[in-house]
Amino acid sequence: MKIKKRNHTVYPIIVPVSYSLKSINFYLYQSGDTLALIDAGLNNEECWNALLETLKANEFSLQDITQILLTHHHVDHVGLVDRIVSEHPIPVYAHPYSIPRLKRERDFMERRVEFFATLYKEADCGEAGETQVRYLKNALQKNEKKAMQTDVHSFDQARMDLEIMEVPGHAPDQVSFFHAETGLLFGGDLLIQHISSNALAEPDFEGRRQRSLLQHMESMKKAGSLEPTTVYSGHGEIIHNAPALVETRLMEIEEKADKLKHLINEGVMTANALAKTYYEKRYSTQFPLVMSEIIGHLDYLEAKERVGKEKQAGVWHYHLT
Repeated sequence: MKIKKRNHTVYPIIVPVSYSLKSINFYLYQSGDTLALIDAGLNNEECWNALLETLKANEFSLQDITQILLTHHHVDHVGLVDRIVSEHPIPVYAHPYSIPRLKRERDFMERRVEFFATLYKEADCGEAGETQVRYLKNALQKNEKKAMQTDVHSFDQARMDLEIMEVPGHAPDQVSFFHAETGLLFGGDLLIQHISSNALAEPDFEGRRQRSLLQHMESMKKAGSLEPTTVYSGHGEIIHNAPALVETRLMEIEEKADKLKHLINEGVMTANALAKTYYEKRYSTQFPLVMSEIIGHLDYLEAKERVGKEKQAGVWHYHLT
C-alpha cells in the first residue's frame, strides 16, 4: 500500500500483533530525493520482513533509505535501528531527551530508578512499589547490553520538509512530524484510533516528575488544532478524524477524573488506594501503567482545583476542595 499526496508518498508498514495495540506501525516517507524511515518497529523478524517486503513491493531496497526519524524511544518504535544501520550506515535522528534512554546512560537510568522509588513511596504503594523498584534495579544490569549502538543525532541536522512538534505526555521525548501543505501528521503514539494512548509517569533528565497527563492533553490539543487530514499512528488504523478523536479522548479523561473524585469523597485518599479500588485486577498485572494513570488524573484534578493534597508520614493524601 502507498498513499500519495502531491509529491509526497507514504508507505505504511503495518505488522499485526495479537494484543490490544492491534499492530506495530512504522512508515517510509518519500519526499524529493529523500526516503525517510519514520520509526523502526520491534526488533523481531516480523517487523524486519515487513520492512523488506514493503521496500521490495515499491521497487526500493534497504540502501534507498536516507535517514531514520524516531518519534520517541519506546522499544516498539526503535527496534530495528541497529540492524538497519549495521547493513546500511545512515543517520538516525531523535529528540535530545531520547538519547540517555536509548543509550541507557548509567547516571540517568539510576536517577530514573530513584524517581520511581520516591513516586511509589509517596503514593503509599508499599510492597507493590518496592517490587517494581527491585525489578527496575535488576533491569539496569540485565539490559545494559541493550543500549542502542548507533549514534543518535538531534533533528536540526536532518534533511526534512516536516515540521517537528514536541508532543510530550506519552513519553517525555515524543515528537510528531507534520507536513502543512498536505496535512500529513506522523503522530507516534500521540493518538491511537481504537484505544487511548497512556500518559506515562516518567522523570525529566534531572529526575524531576512531570505532570504527564496534563502534557499529553496539551499535546493532543496541539495536534487537533492543526486539523490534519491524516494521522499516521504508531498502532492500529490510520486516523482521518483527528479533531473529533482528540475531543473524545479529552472527554474520557474528564469522565475518569470524575470517578476518582467520587472515590476520594468516599474516603479513598491515596494514589495506591485509588488504583486498587478503581482498577482491581489490573492493579497487580499492570502496576506501573495503573499508577501512571491514577497519578496523572490526580494531577489533572489538582490543576483544576477540584482536589487538594497534604503529606502525612511521607504519603500524599487527597481531599476535595
